[in-house]
Amino acid sequence: MAPFEAIYRRSCKSALCWNERDRTFNGPKLIRKTSEVVATVRQRTRTAQSRQKSYADKRRRPLEFEIGNEVFLKLSPMKSIYRMGKAHKLSPRYIGPYKIIGRIGKVTYRVAIPP
Repeated sequence: MAPFEAIYRRSCKSALCWNERDRTFNGPKLIRKTSEVVATVRQRTRTAQSRQKSYADKRRRPLEFEIGNEVFLKLSPMKSIYRMGKAHKLSPRYIGPYKIIGRIGKVTYRVAIPP
């Protein structure tokens, strides 16, 4: 006896099993149909991702700074930096401006932060 039959006291009727009425095997039809549905979902997901990427790329612009420019630094909310007892909602999102003193990589800079 199968575990399903032991628990529910009836035979398991899955699409991959023999059909009780006409004794035909339904597995390949179901697998083909499921594969078609999965392919359709993947194609629609790719289309949606492409559309969202095109929207994001329109608003994106490359930022490049030079030595001597001044920049603001974004505060990480996870570090919970609060100033002078202000509520979290009112705390500053950016601090600065700080002067760039060197370039490390393509998008990495060394900033002169006061002690």
